[in-house]
Amino acid sequence: MTALKLENVNKSFGQVHVLKDINLTVEEGEFVVFVGPSGCGKSTLLRVIAGLEDATSGTIHIGEDIVNSVPPAKRGIAMVFQSYALYPHLTVKDNMGLGLKQEGQPKAVVDERVTKASKMLDLDQYLARRPAELSGGQRQRVAIGRAIVRDPKLFLFDEPLSNLDAALRMNTRVEIANLHRALSASMIYVTHDQIEAMTLADKIVVLRDGRIEQVGSPMELYNNPANRFVASFLGSPSMNFLEKSVAGLAPGQTLGIRPEHLKLADSGQIEGRVTHVERLGGDTNLLVVTGAGETLTVRLFGQDQTDVGAEVRLGFDPAHAFYFNQADERVYSAAA
Repeated sequence: MTALKLENVNKSFGQVHVLKDINLTVEEGEFVVFVGPSGCGKSTLLRVIAGLEDATSGTIHIGEDIVNSVPPAKRGIAMVFQSYALYPHLTVKDNMGLGLKQEGQPKAVVDERVTKASKMLDLDQYLARRPAELSGGQRQRVAIGRAIVRDPKLFLFDEPLSNLDAALRMNTRVEIANLHRALSASMIYVTHDQIEAMTLADKIVVLRDGRIEQVGSPMELYNNPANRFVASFLGSPSMNFLEKSVAGLAPGQTLGIRPEHLKLADSGQIEGRVTHVERLGGDTNLLVVTGAGETLTVRLFGQDQTDVGAEVRLGFDPAHAFYFNQADERVYSAAA
């Protein structure tokens, strides 16, 4: 069954065309991540789905219903925001159950759903506390719990981890993934962080300038990007692009090679000098400036002793090379 279907959705603010002919299907139980740089339209698209913004044109289906004219509260969605949006004077229990109370649900139903959600999120011991007595990660779990108790058709997450530090982001990311598995719920998640996208999504939607660039599973997009933008956006460190440092390219063509596919090799195709070394323990990243003046990142697994200033040669397996034409579209041959 389809959880969400968007058909030719456009959104303009005055003369500014923000969303451009968006077509997308989200299947029941899928975890879909919208990813892209700031200003690409991902949060606006989420708000249009939620009903917080009206689509200028196009059709929005949630389940079997067309919801273009349906108010947010009646769409069967629950939204988790970047800011936790908790009421400071209410306890955790009351924050989580407030939406159900406003719907007029019986107290027994409210208590049952809050208890179930609090156990799922390990919040049992905090139900009597107020938001000021919680950590950032605990507050975000309360906001997620408030969404769970609604038992929605569709969960919408708008950059929910942006206010957390690195360790909490990782922990909460795991909790959200576990939650998705436990609920088998349909979820749409907006982020600018490609690591969140790669680790959480069943399906990634890459947006740029209000258009969908590519849709696919994380590894489909990583291994088979449709264009240079998608290739550069997914992957950390990001893909290297060479125009002058390798022979055999067609006019206007660019070769892309991921940092982990470059190797130190005495007979390598590329000559360069190491200008910076990042020793990360499990990995070592080298920044290498080629003889043609192009900068490459080389990711070496394990601990490497190469120093700044070293003259090196780099090699790669041609099977791992990506080629892009002058329009930045993917081509499949160096002679294309």
